[in-house]
Amino acid sequence: MRLKLIYPKWRKLEGQTPFTLPPHGPVVFAASLPAWVELEFIDENVSELRLDDDPEVVAISAMLTAQLPRAVAIADAYRARGIPVIAGGISITLHARELAGRFDVLFRGESEGRIGEALEALRRGEAEPVYDVLASPPPIASVGPARRDILDDEGYVHRGTRMLDLVHASRGCRFDCFPCCTGMLGGKAFRPRPIEQVVAEVEGIDNNRLFFVDNSFAQDKGWIRELFQALIPLNRKWVSHPIEQDDEILELAHAAGCWYVYQAVFDTSDFIRRRIAAYKDHGIGVEGTIILGMDDHDADTIRRLVDFLLEVELDLAEFTILTPFMGSPIRTRLFNQGRLLTDDWAQYTGDRVVFQPKQLTPAELQDLYYEAWDTFHASKSRELRMGKLFLQVARREREEGLGWTAP
Repeated sequence: MRLKLIYPKWRKLEGQTPFTLPPHGPVVFAASLPAWVELEFIDENVSELRLDDDPEVVAISAMLTAQLPRAVAIADAYRARGIPVIAGGISITLHARELAGRFDVLFRGESEGRIGEALEALRRGEAEPVYDVLASPPPIASVGPARRDILDDEGYVHRGTRMLDLVHASRGCRFDCFPCCTGMLGGKAFRPRPIEQVVAEVEGIDNNRLFFVDNSFAQDKGWIRELFQALIPLNRKWVSHPIEQDDEILELAHAAGCWYVYQAVFDTSDFIRRRIAAYKDHGIGVEGTIILGMDDHDADTIRRLVDFLLEVELDLAEFTILTPFMGSPIRTRLFNQGRLLTDDWAQYTGDRVVFQPKQLTPAELQDLYYEAWDTFHASKSRELRMGKLFLQVARREREEGLGWTAP
């Protein structure tokens, strides 16, 4: 079977530095395909997509809600010529009900061990319209190394610096945070991969800089300790989401190569202040992910929050507007309160107001979003801040005798 796998483009978040990370979903999906599939992959964010070719099957992998309009348009173009289209990924899974009929096959859930059945049926012309395996995730040990060989590495270089490769050591999350849909997608139980398999995958990646995309490294202290100890000899440098707030764990994280973390900052509490300080005390940088538009946010609250970020010397800040993604607890609450303003999925990019804030008008919150970016970066641009973080890791690599690329 000649299968063309497509990762649709979308409008990027305003204010972000214009670089593109390699996608994770498609390379994980590719690793789960049967050996009889001949694969072509196009990441439309870095490569031109032709719609006049003739694959036997098209597969669309969509992670973000904002990718959905483009995903549907691509499917329409191929299906109009009689080429069947199968679609999966996070946003496809979340929006399966409203996408019914827009693809020949919708695949909901994790593909390991199950995608072959759907493709076989599609080849015979007997495929079901929906394959829903969301409630029965595959054994975590069946998750093999991602197929990064399908990526066009030249597309993921910014100003001469190769971007990070993505990898995951676990699935599922026990925290069920209010803006997140992971509890629905990966389950509310923490599902760690066998550490020897994680180590083997990391060893096979020809990039010294990685991004562990696990939802949290604060779910099982014993497993995290063992993972970090196993990573130390590999001498990689990596980024992750929050890490267990424990001196021993943070010391191990730095020794294992932790470069910086993404840390959610919701308020100006001493808890957040101590958390940021703890990372920095262990040589780990911090990029704050700051959601604006919480129910307790008025204009003064948001401005004080930005001042706080400058005061604690956050390395980087990424501001987003609270966005009620499908499957998240916050969407259920805002829907029940009648506060959703639109289901135009192209606007669900994290930089548009798509709900009614409690203490602000939508226009006021939109303006405060721009103001937050401008204020935080008034004395030092995002590019300069990002360059400083890259210079720090490059110096560490050089001190350790590793190859490095200057930013």
